[in-house]
Amino acid sequence: MDRFERIYQLHRILSGRRTPIANKELQERLECSEVTVKRLITVMRDHFTAPIVYDRQLNGYYYDNQNGAHPYELPGLWFNAEELWGLLTCHTLLQKLSRGLFGDHIIQLQKRVEKLLALDQSSAGRKLESVKILTMSARQKGINPLFNKIASALFDRQQLQLTYQARSHGETSERAVFPQTLVYYRDNWYLDAWCHTKNDLRTFAVENIKAASRLNQTAKVFTREQLEDYYASAYGIFSGKAQHLAKLKFTPERARWISDEHWHSDQQGRWLDDGSYELTQPFSDHRELLMDILKHGRHVEIIEPEFLREAAQQEIQAMADIYQKNLAP
Repeated sequence: MDRFERIYQLHRILSGRRTPIANKELQERLECSEVTVKRLITVMRDHFTAPIVYDRQLNGYYYDNQNGAHPYELPGLWFNAEELWGLLTCHTLLQKLSRGLFGDHIIQLQKRVEKLLALDQSSAGRKLESVKILTMSARQKGINPLFNKIASALFDRQQLQLTYQARSHGETSERAVFPQTLVYYRDNWYLDAWCHTKNDLRTFAVENIKAASRLNQTAKVFTREQLEDYYASAYGIFSGKAQHLAKLKFTPERARWISDEHWHSDQQGRWLDDGSYELTQPFSDHRELLMDILKHGRHVEIIEPEFLREAAQQEIQAMADIYQKNLAP
């Protein structure tokens, strides 16, 4: 138990007692020496103005709450060691994953937490630097300055008017939408929303939203079950009800990895007699699934459906044609 944890424990011990507690008992419960107990009490008094009093007659310490309107509590936010490191780690992850997107909103929280960490004798920075995150697919357009406006409308359940440029064909359109969910997927942000133009639920890449304005109208909010039924039934970021099942066969070599991977909540897998692994995936739009299949190269075969096999064959042939041109005659 380190110093930080002991202060937290000491507060809990004193808060839960109506009678003084002896130094010897504190030593046993805090797993430290008599000198350490006295140092902890000094820190509590000096840094947190804790009303710790020593009763000579009863030979013990207690909180003097007689002069306060409420029982003493540690000032500001306080967590035990595991909770605090978990909170700071989550903050670090969020900053790295979203490149500082929410930094301004939680900077005060971070300062208060860092103040508590100053009580720990080890380096907070060194511990957090031990966590390394590699982002591989983030589209380098920076943070969309409209993000906060979009998030605010979502939280307030307000409709939005969007100017959106579709990446598939590059055309720009105006959309009135009911924002439903912000999604962080493969290092990029997306907005799930009901689109009036398409009269259906759609997914918008946040970095491709060119303009956004709040409309003075309440947005219709779909239940979590409705959203899950629409967005989560198919594979990847492409929305819509799953209409197909892809059956994939991975070689024994690659099966050792694939058998432990989670591609979709409704996937099914089984080992085959030859050591290969069969994975079944529900999907609607095949484009993202096909990309994920092809990255395994010769280690995977699409068993069904036939149109997905044909799409893979066409892609592989197109790739072969590129390299065939570069071969010497």
